[in-house]
Amino acid sequence: MSSNPRSSEPRSVVITGASRGLGLASANHLYQRGWRVVAAMRSVDTGMKVLRKATGAGDDDPRLVGVSLDLTDSGSVTAAARSIEDAVGAPFGLVHNAGISAAGMVEETPAELWERMFATTIFGPVLLTKELLPSMRGAGAGRIVLVSSQGGVRGMPATAPYSAVKGALERWGESMAGEVAPFGIGVTVVVTGTYDTEIITDAGTTDCRDLTGVYARHHTTMDKRGRAAMKMAARAPEKFASGLAKALDSKKPFVKTAIGPDARMLLIANRLLPSAGLHHMTRLMMGIPRFGAMRSGDTYSG
Repeated sequence: MSSNPRSSEPRSVVITGASRGLGLASANHLYQRGWRVVAAMRSVDTGMKVLRKATGAGDDDPRLVGVSLDLTDSGSVTAAARSIEDAVGAPFGLVHNAGISAAGMVEETPAELWERMFATTIFGPVLLTKELLPSMRGAGAGRIVLVSSQGGVRGMPATAPYSAVKGALERWGESMAGEVAPFGIGVTVVVTGTYDTEIITDAGTTDCRDLTGVYARHHTTMDKRGRAAMKMAARAPEKFASGLAKALDSKKPFVKTAIGPDARMLLIANRLLPSAGLHHMTRLMMGIPRFGAMRSGDTYSG
């Protein structure tokens, strides 16, 4: 069992978005390793049934606590923070995993989507962290894990809102790490690879694409290549959960690490290649027409 250095009690970890995907797999994995898991989610009644079934935990198991959390509602975030502290005191781990996915070019994505994306991935998590930091500072130990993605390393076409918030998430983590390290709190930015969860499917993505509009050629090629890549690269969520557990055990003040071979390759490429080179590589991989190929009056020839 993982022991809290401050007491004989098991370490506690808060995981947002714990009702499905990487959050569900991570909550299950850490519970099995002896952690006390606070599962934060929109629908506690539905989500905890799924999580208890996965873990085998009973309704009254004190090592598995469900907390209602809507990251787009500041009142819900504040109430969730109080519920967390009432349940476990100062959490040792705070994992910001919750997120949403969307597909569409910048011209196609409405402002409301951008606002919801930032509320879910930045504004809500920042507020939750602000609410919990006083108790974590008082405890003198802990780790905040921000779950980023390949979109946070390199902005990807057709996912600008998602790439933008993940990039912001990483800059937030880098800044915060310097602030909280003197209090014994570390920060880890986790760059995820491709995992077989709902977020990579049509059902888990807000689709803003206009398949008959000006970007139709982009979408046709990118959709075909993207689905093939997902099929080849997607790994089981449980593999991510194992990597997250290692991230929580880090003793370093700041870490940026990849979980998944494709994420590791992108981090290496990002270090070695200039921005223009990465842009060109992305264009070729996605089959996007060359610069100027679709100017008015021009004939697109691939």
